[in-house]
Amino acid sequence: MDPAPAGPALRRRVRTLVHTRFPALESRNYRLYWTGQAISLIGTWMQSVAVSWLVWRLAHSPFLLGLVGVSMTLPILALSLFAGVIADRFVRRRVILVTQAFSLAQAVVLASLVTWGHPSVTVVLALVMVMGIINAFDLPARQSFISETVEPALLPNAIALHSAIFNGARLLGPALAGVVLATVGEAPCFWINALSYFAVLYGLWRMELPAPPTPAAMVSPLAHMKEGIAYAWRTPRLRNLLVLLGTAGSFGFQYTVLVPIYADRLLHAGASGYGILMSAAGVGSLCAALSLTGKQDRARLRQNLLIGLSLFGAGLIGFSFSRVFALSVALNLVVGFGMVLYGASTNTLVQSAVDPAFRGRVMSLYTLMFIGTAPLGSFVLGSVAQHFGAPWATRISGGLCVLGAIWVFQRLRAQARMEPVPVA
Repeated sequence: MDPAPAGPALRRRVRTLVHTRFPALESRNYRLYWTGQAISLIGTWMQSVAVSWLVWRLAHSPFLLGLVGVSMTLPILALSLFAGVIADRFVRRRVILVTQAFSLAQAVVLASLVTWGHPSVTVVLALVMVMGIINAFDLPARQSFISETVEPALLPNAIALHSAIFNGARLLGPALAGVVLATVGEAPCFWINALSYFAVLYGLWRMELPAPPTPAAMVSPLAHMKEGIAYAWRTPRLRNLLVLLGTAGSFGFQYTVLVPIYADRLLHAGASGYGILMSAAGVGSLCAALSLTGKQDRARLRQNLLIGLSLFGAGLIGFSFSRVFALSVALNLVVGFGMVLYGASTNTLVQSAVDPAFRGRVMSLYTLMFIGTAPLGSFVLGSVAQHFGAPWATRISGGLCVLGAIWVFQRLRAQARMEPVPVA
């Protein structure tokens, strides 16, 4: 039998799969954005893992390890609301080009210092804080920019696919970082991250977007910021989603800063084991993100909040008790699945509900709640781990997420009894 027709048939099946499951990829602009992000995020995760391991190797201090998260996220707490104003007042593609260029420079400086010098923990934390400043402006612009690359009907699919590549990178990045750390050390991880930014810059440069509208006369940045906060607060769906996200983001999501302690002291798995633990969470996260690429209505997304927070909280509590490496890997997979099922569903609900005129400022609030509240959580969890051990800090994270899931359950019951009662 002539096997030649298999090629066209395979291409037709791929096109059908893209059309039905990943329709956002049919947009050229989104494909360029998505591909660049897919490459760059692998480098970002490699640098994140390498920085934590570098600080742990230099100081062996749970408190200083917690400060890694604080240094990255404190600038987001301080600057993200102003960054939302920037995202709504300027061309977002240009904002992202600037932030990605600065990110490239930061990675080169860090890589150079580790390659040819002996940076102190203070210097490393300072460079992490520089990255946090850049991210404070980058994240709201990137989150808002997705809506400019696809038609409104494809936005939920585009968000799910963006979450998929983020978590695919979360799978590949730590795994690669674990191998690199165990063989040649931290510096190559930083160099790889620096090179990966060229993919984003190239994709942004190649996009063909319509000319941005001429900005109308604007009020002061402070008034613009207050207007966005007032809009989110008086919109119950947005307010509830953001408050719940702030609770989970401040304490629950910060458990990752403690994983080096588990890998080194509690599970005795070393750098490679650290990479495997982080990659296990990436596997679960990727599975959750891919599950969201199918059709998701509002009721299904609300249920995802309950399921995701429940799995995340319960998985963290189980992880805190485990001293068997294989079990810890499996529990981290559950943790990753729950975290992304909850977080990506929240993102989709927020972006689907927001008025486009407020998108940048609302997504800055999303960034603030998702990441900017982390300094409090990282500081508290690092202090608890220093005095009472990492397991107790992890149990606090899991317990708070379980409480959040109970709140979602109560809201879902109210929704079932009386429509329309806003769940989120």
